Amino acid sequence: MGLNNLARQGLFLLIFTFTIVFFIACGKAETAGNKQSNTNAESTSAPVTITVDKAQAREVQAVIRSTGSLIADETSDIAPKSAGKVTNIYVNIGQFVASGTVIAKIDDKDARLQLSEAQANVKQAIASVRQAEARLGLTPNGNFNASTIPEVRVAGANLEQAQTELKQAEINLQQAEVNEKRYRELVETGDVAMIQYEQFRVARDVARADRDAARSRVNAARQQLEAALNNARQNNQLIKSAEASVESSRTQVAIAEQAVADTVIRAPFAGFISERQTAVGEFVTSSTPIATILRTNPIKIQIQVAEADIPFVSIGRGVSIEVDAYKDRKFAGTVISVNPALDATSRSAIVEATIENSDNALRTGMFATTQITREGGSTGVFVPKSAVLNDQSTQNYRVFVIQENVAKLRTIQLGTEENGFYQILSGVNAEETVATSNLEQLYEGAQVSF
Repeated sequence: MGLNNLARQGLFLLIFTFTIVFFIACGKAETAGNKQSNTNAESTSAPVTITVDKAQAREVQAVIRSTGSLIADETSDIAPKSAGKVTNIYVNIGQFVASGTVIAKIDDKDARLQLSEAQANVKQAIASVRQAEARLGLTPNGNFNASTIPEVRVAGANLEQAQTELKQAEINLQQAEVNEKRYRELVETGDVAMIQYEQFRVARDVARADRDAARSRVNAARQQLEAALNNARQNNQLIKSAEASVESSRTQVAIAEQAVADTVIRAPFAGFISERQTAVGEFVTSSTPIATILRTNPIKIQIQVAEADIPFVSIGRGVSIEVDAYKDRKFAGTVISVNPALDATSRSAIVEATIENSDNALRTGMFATTQITREGGSTGVFVPKSAVLNDQSTQNYRVFVIQENVAKLRTIQLGTEENGFYQILSGVNAEETVATSNLEQLYEGAQVSF
């Protein structure tokens, strides 16, 4: 019985000790929990350091949205001017070439033979001119003067001599006629015998014959002079014909030189080689393309514009395009043409615009989304791109508006991007302050500091 009481007392003492230890442990745990809770509260209430900016009100241009395809500003199938065998091709697909760059070479053996023949004909024609000039006593390229031709000078001298002799014969005849008349009168008066008169009559007849002979010589000399002049003129005409032959031969040389030059095929403008249609050794004609060249700076875009929007599109309007290859870039251009005819199926017209493409980022055949500015517009709200947070879990966009150092969460609807800013279609008002950094640390009601 005494032993049972001792067991009961020992058991009671053990339970009491365990109870004391348990309460002490719970008190310590509660104290530690309170300390941790206080630490979390202090950490949660610490303000987030951010940068801020103002939402801006801007004028938003009215635009016509559409799609289009990029095409080269100029496309040329380069073909030779003359037929022949291709001896070399100097370009490859994708290569940029400057205007005048040699694209290919055609065999020029026949063209050079024709050039050599034409050059020989020129030399022969020049020799014919020199021979004709020599016959007239002219120096090379000298001026023609008939009176300086030796044959003409001799004929002229003969004519002058015959005319001098004629004058002297006429004087002699005149003197003989005077003497014959005087002695005939003396015979009639009986002062002179008939035999003496007969001498003067014979002398008169001789003088008349001499005068007639002198006249004949003058006529003959005049005819000789005319013949010499005609011959000189004919020889001068031969010179003119020979000179014409020289010019004709020189023309043939120029044609042959051009034929040689045409065997070298050059780029008509600066651009990129997009295709090679022939190979070395092929025979080509003027209708056979050797290569295709594209001018891609500037590059053009063909835009399909709906019938209702056509009245608002005119030449000179600004155009902005985007392509999938460069999602972070926009390319600016200008409308250059509006097709006056509509497509009967789509009821749209093709509008062409030119786009600056100095870095060759845009390529022919790319598909693009486009915006064409038009008259009118409205006011829009814009915030920096850094102020917009893309919430991947809800697939929406958020902005934190800061009011009295407290972050207010706004779900927004994005519009267009413009020079590092997003247009906000709804959710933010102009002049409101928005956070632009540490957006991932912010939440509704978060305290912030700047």
